[in-house]
Amino acid sequence: MKTIPEYFGSMVFDEREMKSRLTAKAYKSLKKTINCQTQIDLSVANAVAQAMKEWAISKGATHFTHWFQPLTGITAEKHESFITPSLDGGVIMEFSGKELIKGEPDASSFPNGGLRATFEARGYTAWDPTSYAFIKDKTLCIPTAFCSYDGNALDKKTPLLRSMEALNKQALRILCLFGNDHVQCVRPYVGPEQEYFLITKEMYEQRPDLIFCGRTLFGAKAPKGQEMDDHYFGVIKPRVAAFMEELDEELWKLGIYAKTKHNEVAPSQHELAPIYTSVNVACDQNQLTMEMMQKIAGRHGLVCLLHEKPFAGVNGSGKHNNWSLATDSGQNLLSPGDTPYENAQFLLFLCAVIQAVDDYSDLLRLSVATAGNDHRLGANEAPPAIVSIFLGDELNAVLEAIENDTPYKGTEKIKMKLGVDVLPKFSRDTTDRNRTSPFAFTGNKFEFRMVGSSDSIACANIMLNSAVAESLKIYADQLEKPKIFKMHCRN
Repeated sequence: MKTIPEYFGSMVFDEREMKSRLTAKAYKSLKKTINCQTQIDLSVANAVAQAMKEWAISKGATHFTHWFQPLTGITAEKHESFITPSLDGGVIMEFSGKELIKGEPDASSFPNGGLRATFEARGYTAWDPTSYAFIKDKTLCIPTAFCSYDGNALDKKTPLLRSMEALNKQALRILCLFGNDHVQCVRPYVGPEQEYFLITKEMYEQRPDLIFCGRTLFGAKAPKGQEMDDHYFGVIKPRVAAFMEELDEELWKLGIYAKTKHNEVAPSQHELAPIYTSVNVACDQNQLTMEMMQKIAGRHGLVCLLHEKPFAGVNGSGKHNNWSLATDSGQNLLSPGDTPYENAQFLLFLCAVIQAVDDYSDLLRLSVATAGNDHRLGANEAPPAIVSIFLGDELNAVLEAIENDTPYKGTEKIKMKLGVDVLPKFSRDTTDRNRTSPFAFTGNKFEFRMVGSSDSIACANIMLNSAVAESLKIYADQLEKPKIFKMHCRN
């Protein structure tokens, strides 16, 4: 039996596979495309396509698809086999760089916001090399962007990538002003906590409202709710534990860092939380996670409900969007350090996020406004529908001292005293978690708690990335004026 490190990412064409199957020149060129956002050469694309095909066939794949995320909120696929007719009447298995780079699905029947007439059918998918290809159901899935014949974005990935580029550009300007001109790239990182309900298939099939709407519309309340909170972090029942075990294994094969699992507050409610990754990859992986949840639940006689408020009177399900900024060298730009009052770079990025949320709170609210989620917001522990920010006592005190031009007295680290000598002693965090604020600072990241459980995280992060990019641009434009800062800037 293989160990987790042995099979983790076994269904992903990741760094390990690229390095072992590509020439050194092709691998270096592909890495440059990924890290420096440069355009890929067709000869490199042909080499990657050949390596991808050989790897996929060795894993039992027979087809490939350009896997994209239209404005439906879910993913879309058009499968093509690798077969090509041979002269002797048989077939050979082929896959070219041209097929890797570009696809042509019909775009007429997808939502487009009025960008094009319904009788104009042609659309294009374009390979996104920053998100690894993977195998699902014997099909090589290639993450792609989706656009119309006129080049208008018809998906959630394209504007997300644009927002990441804008944020990277402005963040580099700020870092340059602080003398950090060795940084090549700044990316937003996200860890989306996924809440969901599991109910038995037998009970599900007795409720037409659940079948057609994903939520109950009528009927008496359950005899037992969440009054005693005995389900929260409670012992996981064997049937659910078996589901979670298989889900972990399938997600790990797909290179998804599924980390935490537990019972949530409402009866039959649970949560899965992954380790952070770049927001583009996190968005792709969260879509896969929701798909795998629903598929695997059926194998265990269960139904996975991703509706934000499937049952009245108990908690609904959200998707806490934990957002931070990090450089290519691994520095978290939202980490305050031991002396946040003296950390000017951190304070500038902190203020940029605060200003972004203040200036564009309406867009952040709009990004999570769905029929299901508006049932959840403000009810049974969910954050209210009003956007606010929670920073914690220490950062509030720091910003007030700067605003009032008064000395910052600092806060002592408080040792937790539990009254039992054998228990370990540890320092209390400088910030608490806050359930009444939908946008809370939690140590070295912001937790945007308004996103709905069935939502794509793309929309919220498009708004957040773009708003923070604008705040950073305003700061950079002002700071680049004095000569003292120009000395540090690159040409």
